Amino acid sequence: MTARIVDGKVLAERLNAETAVKAAAFTKAHGRAPGLAAVLVGEDPASEVYVRRKVKATVAAGMVSIEHKLPAETPEAEILALVHRLNDDPKVDGILFQLPVPKHIDAGRVIDAIDPDKDVDGFHVVNAGRLAVGFDGFVPCTALGCMLLIGEAGTRLEGAEAVVVGRSNLVGKPVSQLLLRRHATVTMAHSRTRDLASVCRRADVLIAAVGRPRMIQADWIKPGATVIDVGISRIEEGGRRRLVGDVAYDGAVQVAGAITPVPGGVGPMTIACLLQNTLRAAERRSGT
Repeated sequence: MTARIVDGKVLAERLNAETAVKAAAFTKAHGRAPGLAAVLVGEDPASEVYVRRKVKATVAAGMVSIEHKLPAETPEAEILALVHRLNDDPKVDGILFQLPVPKHIDAGRVIDAIDPDKDVDGFHVVNAGRLAVGFDGFVPCTALGCMLLIGEAGTRLEGAEAVVVGRSNLVGKPVSQLLLRRHATVTMAHSRTRDLASVCRRADVLIAAVGRPRMIQADWIKPGATVIDVGISRIEEGGRRRLVGDVAYDGAVQVAGAITPVPGGVGPMTIACLLQNTLRAAERRSGT
């Protein structure tokens, strides 16, 4: 058996096209396009690549991209003042505070300063609380992307056993809450889980979000399971550098029923969901 490859690029392109149509309708109705502001502090290469891709996708969707690139030595107070200005700016519907940040900045304090209704990353404690109790709020984009990919795979979640490997606030915890909303039975595993391999083998849906290259082997996967690989690591192999996920893909694809590739799986979905959240923020702020 060879798994169905769930192509995140194709799904993201479809979602972005839908977002562009809705953004055009919003612009026509309100006389302005939805606006997304990105705050990038320092020169982290991965962050710069992500922000460039975000800007390109935002503009392609007919939205306004507002960039604030700040030197690494920028004081935290100055960043907080910028966030407060963006909160008050009627042209800004969503605020993206790019992580990681230099050590002198308390990222949690900056995120807490963002208006929860402009927190399109879904990181604010208010949005985390809304998700936990089942209220309407913004969901972290990667977690939302995982759920859309599971849907694209045609996986039935009601009554399914789901295992999430990784307990981060960015992916593990929110995707677990989303799975519970869909009536899955959820186990959250992590680095201290005893006999992690056997826990993973129970999963009808396995989400790997630990950041350890190829940690999850083929014999950890239940035959026919849906595998969503959130991890992305750059390794040296055969004299060249390549990107790999948390799942040993070559073996897993022979066991799973459906699997996301790395790259080209969860990654494109993160930006697509960011654009969806931004449009939704604009609609909510306009009362539509």
